[in-house]
Amino acid sequence: MASEKIKDIVYNQDKLHNLDEAVKLVKDSSTVKFDASIDVAINLNVDPRHAEENIRISTSLPSGTGKAIKVLVLAEGPKVQEALDAGADFCGSKDYIDKIKGGWADIDKIVATPNLMPELGKIGKILGPKGLMPNPKSGTVTMDVAKAVTELKAGMVELRVEKAGIVHTVCGKVSFADNAIIENILKIYNSLIKSRPPSVKGQFIEKMCISSTMGPGIKVNINSLDS
Repeated sequence: MASEKIKDIVYNQDKLHNLDEAVKLVKDSSTVKFDASIDVAINLNVDPRHAEENIRISTSLPSGTGKAIKVLVLAEGPKVQEALDAGADFCGSKDYIDKIKGGWADIDKIVATPNLMPELGKIGKILGPKGLMPNPKSGTVTMDVAKAVTELKAGMVELRVEKAGIVHTVCGKVSFADNAIIENILKIYNSLIKSRPPSVKGQFIEKMCISSTMGPGIKVNINSLDS
């Protein structure tokens, strides 16, 4: 049954599906033996070369991501214990920066206090390509390290536009209930709507597609998100 649905999706790549239908299809078409992640790709009518349209925000998903996030906090003094108490997996300062220089990368997110950003700038070429560089826009450069750690652990995702004007992010797991995935996607969609730059004319969100790990892409009818 699943294979037939996959064939139908593959041969109807241009078909748009309402969000609830798309979520059902993406779950039904997942054939891997593990609990696959579900990702959403959203095409925006922006030019990231313009600073105003280079969108980079964070939002907390109501149902989380379903993924355990390893968080490193780069801080000093009392902030170290504050971060650890909030659930940070690792916390320190120059010792961890040296570990990263040496090739250590067993982390998913980095939070840093502002005073340590000059040191992090020196390893930007290592962190940048991996998407690990902290940024004030995403809430990962802050003195409130406890809040940042709590939000990341609870399912905060970064919505960062790529060169082609596309935002990619995880929105749940195949094991999630349909309504949980829908709530997460709607939160991502509405967060992007709120970040619309004043310079953008016409339609802001142009396309949306959701897919599971190694599964086919399901195109979503954008109009169904506003109904």
